[in-house]
Amino acid sequence: MAACPGILADTGHGISRKTHNDHAGVRAMSDTTMRSDFLNTVVARGFLHQCTDAAALDGLLAGGVPRTCYIGFDCTADSLHVGSLLPIMLLRWFQKCGHRPIVLMGGGTSKVGDPSGKDESRKLLSDAEIAANKAGIQAVFARFLSFGDGPTDAVMADNAEWLDGLSYIPFLREYGPHFSINRMLGFDSVRLRLEREQTLSFLEFNYMILQAYDFLELHRRYDCILQMGGSDQWGNIVNGVELGRRVDGAALFGLTTPLLTTASGAKMGKTADGALWLNADRVSPYDYWQFWRNTEDGDVGRFLRLFTELPLDEIARIEVLEGAEINEAKKILADEATALCHGKDAAGAARETAQETFERGMASGGLPTVEIPRAELAAGIAAFDLFRRAGLAESGAAARRLIRGGGGRLNDARLDDENRAVTAADLADDGMLKLSAGRKRHVLVRAA
Repeated sequence: MAACPGILADTGHGISRKTHNDHAGVRAMSDTTMRSDFLNTVVARGFLHQCTDAAALDGLLAGGVPRTCYIGFDCTADSLHVGSLLPIMLLRWFQKCGHRPIVLMGGGTSKVGDPSGKDESRKLLSDAEIAANKAGIQAVFARFLSFGDGPTDAVMADNAEWLDGLSYIPFLREYGPHFSINRMLGFDSVRLRLEREQTLSFLEFNYMILQAYDFLELHRRYDCILQMGGSDQWGNIVNGVELGRRVDGAALFGLTTPLLTTASGAKMGKTADGALWLNADRVSPYDYWQFWRNTEDGDVGRFLRLFTELPLDEIARIEVLEGAEINEAKKILADEATALCHGKDAAGAARETAQETFERGMASGGLPTVEIPRAELAAGIAAFDLFRRAGLAESGAAARRLIRGGGGRLNDARLDDENRAVTAADLADDGMLKLSAGRKRHVLVRAA
């Protein structure tokens, strides 16, 4: 396949410095049938933003030999959020196409902090915090990937294994000469921070060197040839591709996904309560299902391609639905996305709960539930404070605004006073009451 405009090519002397139109390149690849199942899939389903030497990568992936790729995930929280779902789905498709994915935990790089897309330095975490976050994150991947010792089984690695033991001066002497400060200053992760006159510490500046070294180390240990990530990681990925070529003469490749926003331009995965986490102890399967059910009409087809495994011809049939039928398409999206993340049983229970709550007017036991001591309810709790404690508002002030604006309901009746005392008298026979924020967010409060 001829090189496509906008798909950066490794010329053998480094990544081309020529300016490219990425969108034109992706469109050109869309019009070309790739030889490998994986690249055909990522193009057809909308994952591709940039790729180094797509023709050579396509040939390797189509050669009948399992190849290895990796994506890194820093341990900055005890769960990943839906913003990480795009790279997770890439790893899943890589494995389904007969190759081996590596999930790289950033036990080492989490101690530094990735400046990409950040306006300020990340909080430095202790070793204990990183270990706890790593344990929470790892649980996500077991639902999306198959781990084991086979040629296409996924591998879980941690860059602390090689980064923590590096000697500073020997590392600088061996690898420092391969990085140009002039060029590193031009990468978006650095340039945008400097243009906004926001501090970029020398600690963060080292991040891209460590990520490049990760790629080299994974190539040596696992014969990993491909690093993937979001578009904000392009500069870091290119550094790794070039370091592997210069130090080991390795043919390495990089691939990025586009920045994902909703049809209205909002950042993907943000909700009224903050990030949409992938762990059930942070966001319930019901709330996760509701997030996808509330997808904007213009995003349904795109999200079905990216976040489900439905066949493309079926998606083409679904995404043209209009009017009331588009709601059925959104339920399909919610079912499929929730089943991948939380299992089919959880997806089915979430859908049943939604039907009971919205279509049959019932307070379903499948709704998120919080427990409040019966003694507190006997004394009475201000409505705004109960909404805050139930997680329907981020703060007391936000809860007050919600109720004043007419968005707060108690047992399906509108609340007019944010200070109204909620007491045991409001409990139903089953010992519970129902709080609602708007029409789509509900929590059951149980007297404990």
